[in-house]
Amino acid sequence: MRYRSQCFHVPGCADTLPYSIRYLLEAAIRNCDNFQVLKEDVEKILDWEKTAPKQVEIPFKPARVILQDFTGVPAVVDLAAMRDAIARLGGDPDRINPLVPVDLVIDHSVQVDVARSANALQSNMELEFSRNKERFAFLKWGAKAFKNMLVVPPGSGIVHQVNLEYLARVVFNSGGILYPDTLVGTDSHTTMIDGLGVAGWGVGGIEAEAAMLGQPMSMVLPGVVGFKLNGKLRTGVTATDLVLTVTQMLRKMGVVGKFVEFYGKGMSELTLADRATIANMSPEYGATMGFFPVDRVTLDYLRMTGRDEKKVEEIEAYLRANNLFVDHDEPQKDNAYSAYLELDLDTVEPCISGPKRPHDRVMLKDMKQDWQGCLDNKVGFKGFSIPKEQQDKVVKFTFEGKPAEMRHGSVVIAAITSCTNTSNPSVMLGAGLVAKKATELGLEVKPWVKTSLAPGSGVVTKYLEKSGLDKYLDKQGFSLVGYGCTTCIGNSGDLHEDVATAIAANDMVASAVLSGNRNFEGRVHPLTRANYLASPPLVVAYAFAGTVNIDFEKEPIGVGKDGKNVFLRDIWPSSEEVAEVVASSVLPEMFQSTYKAITEGNSMWNSLGAPAGAQYEWDPNSTYVHDPPFFKTMTKDPPGVRSVKDAFCLLNFGDSITTDHISPAGNINKDSPAAKFLMERGVQQKDFNSYGSRRGNDEIMARGTFANIRIVNKFLKGEVGPKTLHVPTQEKMFIYDAAMKYKEEGHDTIVLAGAEYGSGSSRDWAAKGPFLQGVKAVIAKSFERIHRSNLVGMGLIPLCFKEGEDADTLGLTGFERYSIDMPALEDIKPGMDITVKTDSGKEFTCVLRFDTQVELTYFSHGGILQYVLRQLLNK
Repeated sequence: MRYRSQCFHVPGCADTLPYSIRYLLEAAIRNCDNFQVLKEDVEKILDWEKTAPKQVEIPFKPARVILQDFTGVPAVVDLAAMRDAIARLGGDPDRINPLVPVDLVIDHSVQVDVARSANALQSNMELEFSRNKERFAFLKWGAKAFKNMLVVPPGSGIVHQVNLEYLARVVFNSGGILYPDTLVGTDSHTTMIDGLGVAGWGVGGIEAEAAMLGQPMSMVLPGVVGFKLNGKLRTGVTATDLVLTVTQMLRKMGVVGKFVEFYGKGMSELTLADRATIANMSPEYGATMGFFPVDRVTLDYLRMTGRDEKKVEEIEAYLRANNLFVDHDEPQKDNAYSAYLELDLDTVEPCISGPKRPHDRVMLKDMKQDWQGCLDNKVGFKGFSIPKEQQDKVVKFTFEGKPAEMRHGSVVIAAITSCTNTSNPSVMLGAGLVAKKATELGLEVKPWVKTSLAPGSGVVTKYLEKSGLDKYLDKQGFSLVGYGCTTCIGNSGDLHEDVATAIAANDMVASAVLSGNRNFEGRVHPLTRANYLASPPLVVAYAFAGTVNIDFEKEPIGVGKDGKNVFLRDIWPSSEEVAEVVASSVLPEMFQSTYKAITEGNSMWNSLGAPAGAQYEWDPNSTYVHDPPFFKTMTKDPPGVRSVKDAFCLLNFGDSITTDHISPAGNINKDSPAAKFLMERGVQQKDFNSYGSRRGNDEIMARGTFANIRIVNKFLKGEVGPKTLHVPTQEKMFIYDAAMKYKEEGHDTIVLAGAEYGSGSSRDWAAKGPFLQGVKAVIAKSFERIHRSNLVGMGLIPLCFKEGEDADTLGLTGFERYSIDMPALEDIKPGMDITVKTDSGKEFTCVLRFDTQVELTYFSHGGILQYVLRQLLNK
């Protein structure tokens, strides 16, 4: 192994380290300069078994950074604004350039406006280019303006699948120096790449920007859970069933902030796509990373996806030489792990998850009973509180002039969506086989079920066409709508007005079934209160059944053309059938031809005009790209530590407030402050697009903060929606309006919250938005890892209640005023106790969740990007 700098020879005791920790060790040795990365940092990692339990801090320099356009736009916006700021302060704007390779994939998350038609793809692409022309042009400018940045044009696929199939190097070769491919990305599902043996995970956009600019990421050396896999999956059981089982097991164990590393003979029985499916769901089970070390399966996948044979041989030789390769044909040494889990793959059963959280797994055989329980239970993660006398009601309505009916649990959206499963040929072709068998028996999906197919890459289209199964999916309405995130991220588009009216007028609990990874309340569609995650074949099956209130074992999903009942078992393919179609239909040349588009572009992208110049010329009238305020008043000297004095509570939350609640990515509600802002600028409702697509405009995103229609704020005593009380006047108003009123009055604000605050996607705007609204601190029972880091990155104070305490046990109502006296910078220690005082006389102690000294430095600078900018300015 050759390094640019090496502190010392690594002794053999590294052989028992988890593979995932060896990647951290390698990066530390290679980047060890005794300035940003110290010899002591290397020693901490080397002594991982003893140091990890102590929560020690280490620096990490990833080999590259990956962005997708939703999170990439604000990253490029901030880089452009930093160029302006450094010029204003007398520095050189050309210093603002990525110092590591940056891959930015425009996966143009597709609004499913056109579905159930053969020309859906072209129509949706044209709509997306029309809506997002300005955003795409800005990114095209960025590709020219910034060195070391590759921009993948729209239409290539979802960022994580493009990363898996094309961008991943596995091993870098830089001027003859070989080193492992490691990365961080601005989407929490960056972890999908861990299935390929590339160590990577999601970070906030703020952290990613700093990493792009050459700053080491400060992280706590993680514990590693060893997850042993035995045996193999039974026939008919899918990778989705496995991942939902794994998700539930790990969520129950509690793996937040930890790595999970899979090993055992059962690992060799899983395809690379199966591994990627499990790795992708790391955020849902709470781990930083779900890692599968490189083995023969990895190398075979690299060959299948068209990687050069010499490169594959180089990867194998390098990893074997450096003890980073697993050979299942040889006796396996036991690595040391912090904790252990074990699963026999042959015990996994078909299942789905929901109706509101990805780790609420339900065995398929128990679904009908579980659904009944959800109707009975009080409103919550597993309840809708529907009175007994209303549970069986039937709503008759007219759909396009024809009679139709709906019940609680009726499926109105069935979507094969998201990279979680659309990376996996076995479940995608399995869905095609279900459609084929059902079609041949004479079943038809009801026309009011909104069906769609959004693969992760163009390769999926090629192998569906090769197998001949695409025509059966098309016939049942699962037409190709685009290559990007759709229903899973809230881009399900409008329901037919007849269906929407029937649901809203009768307060029906309508359902969506999707093959994604997120089903949080209010995310999929405002009118689908029950949302279930399922494998693509099950999505198709539920579309035929038309309801989630069904026992597939005992009840038919429809009546065939011969008048006989058709059951799920009649249309479900065996594992052997699926494997046969995969073997004959998934070919290397499909990957090679698909990814020519990255170098050649496409007609719409190539004809798109883009600005020129090193510094961006901001258009003050733009509603997509706006010059952000973060650096405009920045000075050369840092502001230092700030305390909080007599702050009002803007919001009082319970548990499980997600980043979808804090910063929605989906549709902009017509009555929201963001909608008002757009309409004042002449934007019609049909052109609102989504919050995700407008992340480059701080004015809209600040107004969209806490704008989720399902957000629950204790101030409103059971009322759901994006409003709060302005405490001094007791006036109820939109959260944004209340925040601005506090700012105008000169008051700081804080947020009270429960457990798992900020779980979900790694959205930098979930931290930027509260900052712009004037929030100075968040006091919670616990934080999701990325969101806590993002809060620090924006200069906010994250505090945790002491174990066993929360706002309720302390008798806090939220109507108090809160003061947080911060010590001088030299007296602050990571994880120290801080006293919070209220004007009611109550005091309580919290844990200060600045987890490292570097985070304290960021806080004293007002944020991580301000720190980086000052470092570049002073070079």
